[in-house]
Amino acid sequence: MIEIISGEKGKGKTKELLGKVNESIASISGNIVYLDKSQKHMYELNNRVRLINVMDYLIDNCDEFLGFICGIVSQDNDLEEMYLDSFLTIASIGSDEELNHAIQKLDMISEKFNVKFVLSVSKNEADLTDLAKAKIVISL
Repeated sequence: MIEIISGEKGKGKTKELLGKVNESIASISGNIVYLDKSQKHMYELNNRVRLINVMDYLIDNCDEFLGFICGIVSQDNDLEEMYLDSFLTIASIGSDEELNHAIQKLDMISEKFNVKFVLSVSKNEADLTDLAKAKIVISL
């Protein structure tokens, strides 16, 4: 399952994402990973959440990012949820085609390994592809 929180930069997507991750801590028994472009939100996350600063790794394109995701999933059999803040930035996505490709791959990973993905995407709902629009749970 993929959920998208969309909205322009500065609309409060990260606040919503942090709220969702800290809320889900109480209801799941497995692990949660939070991917971000910095360590900035480390103290806003419950200590059960693993924060990974994607910028520490040499990821240059969307396919490398998807490989990175698969690596995380493969190393944690108890992984239940992944939260991806600043998704377009950390996944090196620059076009609608890349966004659709990433969503399709994440859908396959989610189904195969039973991991829920929650993405924050810095675009208005109207500017997203139909595939992405179908996954929106919060539009700011």
